[in-house]
Amino acid sequence: MFRTSSFWPLLFCLALIAVVVPATALAVSYPGLSASDAPKLATTRPASDWTPVATFSIVAFDPETGDLGAAVQSKFFAVGTVVPWAKAGIGAIATQAFANTTYGPGGLKLLAEGRSPQEVIDALTSSDEERERRQVGVVDAKGNAATFTGKECFAWAGGRTGENYAVQGNILTGEEVATAMCEGFEKAQGELADKLLAALEAGQAAGGDSRGKQSAALVVAREAGGYGSFNDRYIDIRVDDHKQPIKELGRLLQMQHSISWTREAFSLYEEGKYKKAVEALEKALKYNPDSSDNHYNLACLYSLAGEKEKSLESLRTALKLNPQFRSLAEEDSDFDNVRSDPRFKELLSQEPVSTKE
Repeated sequence: MFRTSSFWPLLFCLALIAVVVPATALAVSYPGLSASDAPKLATTRPASDWTPVATFSIVAFDPETGDLGAAVQSKFFAVGTVVPWAKAGIGAIATQAFANTTYGPGGLKLLAEGRSPQEVIDALTSSDEERERRQVGVVDAKGNAATFTGKECFAWAGGRTGENYAVQGNILTGEEVATAMCEGFEKAQGELADKLLAALEAGQAAGGDSRGKQSAALVVAREAGGYGSFNDRYIDIRVDDHKQPIKELGRLLQMQHSISWTREAFSLYEEGKYKKAVEALEKALKYNPDSSDNHYNLACLYSLAGEKEKSLESLRTALKLNPQFRSLAEEDSDFDNVRSDPRFKELLSQEPVSTKE
């Protein structure tokens, strides 16, 4: 049986302990302030109460896949909880500096209503008394992009827009960081996530945040791209506190790519498209070559596809990485095409089985 622990149906045993608290218990009461006035509170709170999210970020759209995403790095703890926002078919937003987090959901709502990125920024900032301390980038599902940097953001601060993207940063070592991010994104190959990461890497190589490094995040929204196809959270990876956050983000992205291709392989396996499933799983292994599960899965697929030699070789690798697969393979009907081969029996035996009669 094709091992499914790497795939979404059995990817996690989600044993969760939920703490449910009535909303009223979490609400902060302000005498004379109605619930409808709450958004105003977000725009008028003294900026001195906050730590600025000094950072560099990119928001972008992929016209080939329709993916929308954002990526960010900062000398700020858990920057992914503040800056990046994205919704499939709508757009992506980065809100930073003395960040107003209502810009994220509020901006996506305005995009959904049909406003352009520049109109969204104008609407968000026009009623914000602290607009000159804000920084925001917006891209929509057509690739239109806009960026805004308030006059009071700490130098170097600014942004750039290009075809299908916007970059922005504050407290950077210099303008060259933004320029490098644009070049890095435009020259990169691969999925949108790979291009977003390339932009961060280029920005860091050019100097990055003048205060240093601490956290990074990358999100990509794709229609039905999330776990079980139940939402659009195709990629949502974060590094909250690390000496090399972008490098660690890259490692997590490799794992994410491996999981995505593994899920694709499982879907093809269930449809009986074994050769195409092999191609998908081979791609998964390029991103995570030490996955014993996927070497075992590949052995199953090769057997089903009639590739006996490759099946035995993949099984040999899987057993070397995880000898416990021997007991599973003994009963696995996916290996019926190779079961009679003496080499298969030898692989499952602690003692080599002679091929001589």
